[in-house]
Amino acid sequence: MFTGFTDATVDFLWGIRFNNERPWFEAHKETYLSELYRPMKDLGAEIYEFLSEQRQNDPMVCRISRIYRDARRLHGRGPYKDHLWFCVERPAEDWTTRPTFWFELGPDYWGYGMGCWMARPMDMAKLRSRIIRDPKPMEKLTKALRGQTEFTLGGDTYKRPKAGAPSELLAPWFQMKTISITHEEKLTEELFSRDVVDRIKTGYTFLLPYYDYFLTLPSDPEPETLK
Repeated sequence: MFTGFTDATVDFLWGIRFNNERPWFEAHKETYLSELYRPMKDLGAEIYEFLSEQRQNDPMVCRISRIYRDARRLHGRGPYKDHLWFCVERPAEDWTTRPTFWFELGPDYWGYGMGCWMARPMDMAKLRSRIIRDPKPMEKLTKALRGQTEFTLGGDTYKRPKAGAPSELLAPWFQMKTISITHEEKLTEELFSRDVVDRIKTGYTFLLPYYDYFLTLPSDPEPETLK
């Protein structure tokens, strides 16, 4: 059971940011395992169980990120990440086009939310087409998103928004190349107790209708203009 991160968690994350080299990491590896990786794994398992109960017919997996950077993509950076995250998502073959729940912790911030990180252009075209065909479901979701303060809509945007939005309310969705509904802030006391579990569960409960909406996008018919 997750009991909270610790001051040692944060100290390790700051340490790896400023000492991003193998000797330092090897000397502090047990701290990494006990204070960061294992608590993250416990939190991910608890949130996975919660989401699986909410969507019992939807196969999901929980993945904890590796702290090791891909050696092919270092680009002058050290070999380790200075942050760690978990994702609850569809199996590997689906994750690029399906929505993903995530939680991330860095030395000076934390965040969580849901997104379609690598949505294909066709998926976004299907989103716009669905909104045009039947705007009311997305109108309801957009009003709910605007009516709260925990999450904001983000993601990559087109330089020129796509035309055809049924209303000004729905226009932001026509600007998006990818989708991210996100909360991020500085480190807070709840991270060091079980309080953060309840906050994440409450947040994900709010996001589940958005998850349901985006989950079925790949099965929509292709817009005629893009066939």
